Formats: sequence, structure tokens, C-alpha cells
Amino acid sequence: MHPVDAADDAGPEVEARIHELEQDMPHLYLRHTTVFALASAWAERYDAILALVAPDKRASVEARLARIGIRWGVMPGSRVTMEFQVSDVAALARARRRPTRS
Repeated sequence: MHPVDAADDAGPEVEARIHELEQDMPHLYLRHTTVFALASAWAERYDAILALVAPDKRASVEARLARIGIRWGVMPGSRVTMEFQVSDVAALARARRRPTRS
């Protein structure tokens, strides 16, 4: 289980279905070769998992599924793959203006 998801224990059946979905995502891409087919397959899995969730756990499970969907490009959201360091814009501008020595 992902450390962020550790506090979101929604029960063993839901946890198993979420794990199964994560493991099967590469196969969903291979089996469903059009955007519509992939979106339909994702929606079916998403709805099936949410149908098992108790109302008090629904928000946390929806958030987990959204993170999975964003990672795999089937849900809207920003997918960040690296950490961006805040830079000193003035220093960057000065560095660009310096002539290079050949």
C-alpha cells in the first residue's frame, strides 16, 4: 500500500480491488486500444469499487482512485514526475546574458 493511502483503510475487499486495479492498468491499456474503450473500462472498474465502499470512506477512496487515474492519464489532473526547485529568476537572467567563452 502506498504510504499516503495507509490511513485510508476502506476494508479488505476494497483494498484488494484497488490493488487489483493498479496491477491491471497496463493490461487495460493493451486490451482497450481506443480512448473510448479505455475510458469505459476505467469507469466500470471505478464504479464497481465505489459500490463496495461504505459512505464514510467514499471520499478517501474517490481521492485514491483519482490519484491512480491521474497517474495513468484516464482522469483529469496534473501528473508531476519530478520535483521542481524554486530558482532565483534574476540570477537566471544574468546567467543568460553572460557571453560564453569559446
